Amino acid sequence: MTGKVLVIDPVERQDLIKGLASEVRINILKLLRNGGAKNVNQIAEELALPQSTVSINLKILEDCGLIFTESQRARKGSQKLCHSAFQEILISFAEPVAENRDMIEVSMPIGLYTEFEVTSPCGLCSKDGVIGLLDVPDTFLNPDRMKAGLLWFTRGYVEYQFPNNTLITKAKPKALEFSMELSSEVPGTDANWPSDIFLRVNGIDVGTWTSPGDFGDKRGVYTPDWWKLKGSQYGKLKNWRINGEGSFVDGMRISSVTLEDLKLDQHRSIRMRVGVKEDAEHPGGINIFGTGFGNYSQDIVLRIQV
Repeated sequence: MTGKVLVIDPVERQDLIKGLASEVRINILKLLRNGGAKNVNQIAEELALPQSTVSINLKILEDCGLIFTESQRARKGSQKLCHSAFQEILISFAEPVAENRDMIEVSMPIGLYTEFEVTSPCGLCSKDGVIGLLDVPDTFLNPDRMKAGLLWFTRGYVEYQFPNNTLITKAKPKALEFSMELSSEVPGTDANWPSDIFLRVNGIDVGTWTSPGDFGDKRGVYTPDWWKLKGSQYGKLKNWRINGEGSFVDGMRISSVTLEDLKLDQHRSIRMRVGVKEDAEHPGGINIFGTGFGNYSQDIVLRIQV
């Protein structure tokens, strides 16, 4: 369990409200929070529920980011362990609040990359339609990319350049976090299509998260009606965090790279690169969902804790 607190605006995050609107799912969250990580069979046994019921509700909880899973070796093959993503979940109606002086936050539209190298199948689209030509890498140069709400490619990367505001404020950063909605990419969709998605910051490989698949079982909460149902619909909201102890995805340690390794005090900008390497063990492509698409309708968000 990560110990993080989630604050929900019920207007903006109706997907999470729906995720919580079930006694079964609430009991699962309580069990994982108080009892630690468990597999499907353990949850079913402790809650006296059919395994099929538990599996359905776990998927709903994972889709909206309230739990996360990891594979672990078992006596026979592997098992999937479920973790609670948050220690507390608070519902708060949006009101003007005082500026959080302990956090610097910058949002970056997914089309405002400063560098890219991609292979097809690839493409971009806005909430209104396809941008340029599909499966033509040079389309990523199209000026309309600034309107993109979804982009995808098979191998390569996109890189974003964020301002290093800690140099201006002369604040000493304690942690760096990137939040974005991601999935694998396959022609059509396939929930069982793993892809090793890497993150690099200021030229340092931070680590890899393996996306389990490309999701199209239902329309994304914000995905526009014109986007075909057989196309990628939504991803998983992932939080990559680098602090003084290492690098983490949703609280799970992925590498020993620390904030000190990034040498932020020597860079005027924070360059974040995300993509799929040529030699990836699971080269399953990438979808990046932005405003107007997926389950979260958000830009790529950089947060610097100071």
